[in-house]
Amino acid sequence: MAVLSISNAHLAFGHVALLDGASFSLEIGERVGLIGRNGTGKSSLLKILAGLEKLDDGLLQLQQGLTSVYVPQEPELRPEATIFEVVSEGVAEAKSLRERYEIHDENDDLAWVQERIEQIGAWNWEQRVDETLHRLGLDGSRIVGSLSGGLKKRVALGRALVAQPDVLLLDEPTNHLDLDAITWLEELLNNFKGSLLLITHDRAFLDNVANRIVELDRGQLRGYPGNFAAFTAAKEYELQNEALFNARFDKLLAQEEVWIRKGVEARRTRSVARIQRLEAMRLAHAARRDVQGKVKLDIDTGGASGKIVAELENVSKRYGDRTIVNDFSATILRGDKVGLVGPNGAGKTTLLKLILGELAPDSGEVRQGSRLTVAYFDQMRDTLNLEATLADTISPGSEWIEIGSQRKHVKSYLGDFLFSPARANSPVKSLSGGERNRLLLARLFARPANVLVLDEPTNDLDIETLELLEELLAEYDGTVFLVSHDRRFLDNVVTSTIVSEGEGRWREYEGGVQDWLIQSARAKQLAARQPAPAAAPAPVAAQAPAPVVAAPKARKLSYKEQRELEEMPARIAALETEQGTLNALLTGSELYTQGAARIAEVTARAAQIDEELLLLLERWEELGAR
Repeated sequence: MAVLSISNAHLAFGHVALLDGASFSLEIGERVGLIGRNGTGKSSLLKILAGLEKLDDGLLQLQQGLTSVYVPQEPELRPEATIFEVVSEGVAEAKSLRERYEIHDENDDLAWVQERIEQIGAWNWEQRVDETLHRLGLDGSRIVGSLSGGLKKRVALGRALVAQPDVLLLDEPTNHLDLDAITWLEELLNNFKGSLLLITHDRAFLDNVANRIVELDRGQLRGYPGNFAAFTAAKEYELQNEALFNARFDKLLAQEEVWIRKGVEARRTRSVARIQRLEAMRLAHAARRDVQGKVKLDIDTGGASGKIVAELENVSKRYGDRTIVNDFSATILRGDKVGLVGPNGAGKTTLLKLILGELAPDSGEVRQGSRLTVAYFDQMRDTLNLEATLADTISPGSEWIEIGSQRKHVKSYLGDFLFSPARANSPVKSLSGGERNRLLLARLFARPANVLVLDEPTNDLDIETLELLEELLAEYDGTVFLVSHDRRFLDNVVTSTIVSEGEGRWREYEGGVQDWLIQSARAKQLAARQPAPAAAPAPVAAQAPAPVVAAPKARKLSYKEQRELEEMPARIAALETEQGTLNALLTGSELYTQGAARIAEVTARAAQIDEELLLLLERWEELGAR
């Protein structure tokens, strides 16, 4: 049963249709991840469902008596208030009713007040607040203005959860949260009894929390059962089939345009129906909203740095009584992709400054490499001039930009980052959060550098841009230092991870976050078992050389294998026929009216056929070679 829904929804920003006859419903107990390109209208949709904005046209329906709470990307909290006072705002009605009951006058309807207090559990609202603070690990006496961004996000979530809403609407809930807090939030949301709709670009978070993905794409909302991994597989088939359909449509339209231009022959045949079909095709083509292009990322690495970027030996750094870095040693080589992981406030920025020579250690030694050119990605965007145009932000005072040996017009370069030429002279303040991050990346990559320092670059970036940024950084010849709480992003980019282990202790692990977690868990298990010390390995020189094994001679096919080879063409043809049928279903619209179970069944079978065909073709090649 749907707790809220929109149907035939229209919403436009200027000439861009954010919602174009879209429909969506949120069912009881669902945990839906809302994804889509930056600027497509996801946050606007969430505000509409929260009752903060209105549709231009269409119908919004809410279940009677529904309570919903909306937590924006950057929650507004009273800085002078305590955490307890701010979280208590979530039970404002309960507080008001109980005060009204305790300080009533003769005009009050006490019977109604008492009944309402019973309904919403207002007698013990303080206990609800205390329990929520305990679950969130928050000290209710602390002043909100003194908190970090991550703790402020926890306070906002506490204010939402204490209200015990039927629906929770969250916009980028993992922003400003460290890895431990994200894991905690996953558990919290998985135990939430109501319905959940959240916007996030954290793919690992979506995989662990969502049971349905809804994509806002070209004004339409389309749902996919399962988590983000299931969505990725289904979406790939859908886009392939859409491209194939559009190519066939465009070919047929071109043929019909040639026919109509013959004029005399068209009039002679008097094919009124054919002419009407052509007119309909022209209208359909004009109305079609094609898939937006992908960001094209490139970077000028400038001259190569020396082989060693930095060597740290027994480095320590303290601030007052607090040890930030304690006896840390590491060697960073050219081309290393290093992730820095730790709780907010652990000292990741301090360690980075030590590595790059921007901060002197209290003890120990730091040796810098030669010819280092460092470019920084600014997490807080405070270097962006909001009044400047996009073009001036990228190339002040010039219409051209040099990237390596290539010279590009600034509008063309902005186009690589999905900013249309018309927006080149728009002010930065007109951009969404994700678009500002994309602009920062455009500016970063326009400057020659052989060392990149990226501090939370993934905040607000859409998933496609994230994947392209991953690809670029993986292929980048220079050195990368990456501070991020996005586990999937780190795993796909870094070659090693420096992890805060508390009290100023830092340790470097090979690989990404998953590798660190596995290695860390294994080390704890070994420590718990306290195994006996292993015998020293034999010297390499004393080991006998490995025997050379002759390659086995190719053998003839058995009778069974010969039969298998003969039957393969028919098996492959049958699978290809079934594949064609399923692709037609995925391309059409009828399938998407048949429910989530049927969509999942068709998508899963289509993926299975691909694997079966691949295995069959490999086996065919193997048997044929013999």
